[in-house]
Amino acid sequence: MEASEEQPGPRPPHPGDHRIRDGDFVVLKREDVFKAVQVQRRKKVTFEKQWFYLDNIIGHSYGTTFEVTSGGSLQPKKKKEEPTSETKEAGTDNRNIIDDGKSQKLTQDDIKALKDKGIKGEEIVQQLIENSTTFRDKTEFAQDKYIKKKKKKYEAMITVVKPSTRILSVMYYAREPGKINHMRYDTLAQMLTLGNIRAGNKMIVMETCAGLVLGAMMERMGGFGSIIQLYPGGGPVRAATACFGFPKSFLSGLYEFPLNQVDSLLNGTFSAEMLSSEPKDSASVEGSNGTLEEKQTSEQENEDSMPEAPESNHPEEQETMEIVSQDPDYKEPKERGSKKDYIQEKQRRQEEQKKRHLEAAALLSERNADGLIVASRFHPTPLLLSLLDFVAPSRPFVVYCQYKEPLLECYTKLRERGGVINLRLSETWLRNYQVLPDRSHPKLLMSGGGGYLLSGFTVAMDNLKADPSLKSSTSTLESHKTEEPAAKKRKCPESDSTFQKLL
Repeated sequence: MEASEEQPGPRPPHPGDHRIRDGDFVVLKREDVFKAVQVQRRKKVTFEKQWFYLDNIIGHSYGTTFEVTSGGSLQPKKKKEEPTSETKEAGTDNRNIIDDGKSQKLTQDDIKALKDKGIKGEEIVQQLIENSTTFRDKTEFAQDKYIKKKKKKYEAMITVVKPSTRILSVMYYAREPGKINHMRYDTLAQMLTLGNIRAGNKMIVMETCAGLVLGAMMERMGGFGSIIQLYPGGGPVRAATACFGFPKSFLSGLYEFPLNQVDSLLNGTFSAEMLSSEPKDSASVEGSNGTLEEKQTSEQENEDSMPEAPESNHPEEQETMEIVSQDPDYKEPKERGSKKDYIQEKQRRQEEQKKRHLEAAALLSERNADGLIVASRFHPTPLLLSLLDFVAPSRPFVVYCQYKEPLLECYTKLRERGGVINLRLSETWLRNYQVLPDRSHPKLLMSGGGGYLLSGFTVAMDNLKADPSLKSSTSTLESHKTEEPAAKKRKCPESDSTFQKLL
């Protein structure tokens, strides 16, 4: 019975999925700092002013903490029992402690000499505690704060975690918020919820957030359903999508379509010849601003690969999963000097891309998408008014913008156009809390804003204007509705006479 109820999925369970393998995408974590890299043997990685190799993490479980040793080697950290609070000597308050810089007996030269001898960071922290004249006079909370500060400075501890939507969104928002249009992770979670992203859906997405929104949708859909990505410029930017490390089976339901061909698809003039003759510089979305935005898109495509793999000599490997998986075959003919093989490989790729574009055009032409997600730096009004025609009735749509003024204009245009209900413009408010024994409180620093969302549902447009017979019948109905019932007419004079008697 157990075997009969199992449904086949796009990715069969692998016994080593919980362990790190060569070629996997992982996220390095140190305190609140994250960095996404790809595991490769003998690849030098620089993180938080330290360099090391990732060879030793292969075969270990996700979530393992490693210590950077001499020679750039990573060694799993052994868990040690921390001393109980009874053995600690702590003062009652810090009023008599003066920060004059003379409480530490060890100098910077002494600490540097300890590092040169190869002494671990944990031992250096212990010696700093022993040589501090004011450590025992501090309160227990102050002692913990002191130890945490010194460990962060001298102990090189790195935790390897599995990529997820929350981790990658936190990483991008902290390191390069401009690449994701300053979209906070709680705003992204609201988008996925309001857009009803789930397995089996047929979704349309238009985003310029380095592929973060696309990756979040793919993760939630789990390889089931289809996603059509509309992109400006020469091609989609998927630097963040590559960091998720999705299997190839997830890519079978991912389609892409150029944004400058949407109008021809709506007008019914789209053809396969338009794809082959498509110029490199795409048509502008908003008049003269389009050329500038497209140049920024190409610049973003070159920059997005840098935070994830700064040591890589080929940053284009981080842009898409297809390029990552096919780069060796793509460059091998060029390295051998065979120009003919190189041209054939290029033509084959162009044919495959054209085929995928035609498949995406066929899916869009059905006009029965289950939802629409827009998160770009372009003005949302022309995008949304055009793309809503591809969405089926009673389906959600969500538009993200860093500023509220463009969404207010979009809200007004949608009300004038009709065909949508339950329009709502919202902003999420986020505050982080420190949760520790006897000292839980809101953190002093908090995010000023994470963007604005415009959400709603599509409904079938009213076609009464095109049929005059229906128009006359509706006018008759409206006249009956506006006419006041006879019972109410009789009540009016009675109420007036009663009022006069009371006077």
